[in-house]
Amino acid sequence: MSGITFNHVSKVYQQGENQVVALSDVSLSVSQGEFIAVVGPSGSGKSTFLSIAGALLQASEGEVTLNGKVIGDLKAKDLSKVRLEEIGFILQTSNLVPYLNVLDQLLVVKKMAGKVTNKDKENAKELLQHLGLESKIKKFPEHLSGGERQRTAIARALMNDPSIILADEPTASLDTQRAHEVVQLISREVKSRNKAAIMVTHDERMLEYCDKVYRMEDGKLMQSEFQKKVANDK
Repeated sequence: MSGITFNHVSKVYQQGENQVVALSDVSLSVSQGEFIAVVGPSGSGKSTFLSIAGALLQASEGEVTLNGKVIGDLKAKDLSKVRLEEIGFILQTSNLVPYLNVLDQLLVVKKMAGKVTNKDKENAKELLQHLGLESKIKKFPEHLSGGERQRTAIARALMNDPSIILADEPTASLDTQRAHEVVQLISREVKSRNKAAIMVTHDERMLEYCDKVYRMEDGKLMQSEFQKKVANDK
């Protein structure tokens, strides 16, 4: 199956003689073209969930499958390859490199995978133009607005044409208008490019753009009541 699947996934930390359950028996599938949100209070397990989805953290129990591959079975080198080629990350701060211009923010992803070709440069320019950043190609992060920085981060996440997009509080540093613009943009790109996407957020105003909404509490994932409203509105 294309996309990402959690099958009875748990994450347990040992603290001295005590065990802390950060994630408890989570099962979930996100298909290509599907944009889901996970909401919940701080400390509920959202970050652990996203880290496991991004192959940054290993599950204690259960299985995570990414495009048919069980990522828990992969060696460290192969996991790095999966993160680089199959997963696009959008973080709560854009995490742009301060000394790189907008175009080079995208090309550095290609440099990590090997050499940068002329085709890569053209693809990056087309992607930036598509996201309304064609006039900002030579600008550095300090000369961009918050919304422009996040759009650049979205473009960077799409640069390697990953199949999975993971967004961690992507609107945290934005005002309401820019927040709506950014999440609308993520939703549009997920649909048009047929990506599977998970957004972790505290901002329930953004849930209207998602296909499904889940709530995380005490490490347990459950369908949110908000989902009924989303389903009825569509």
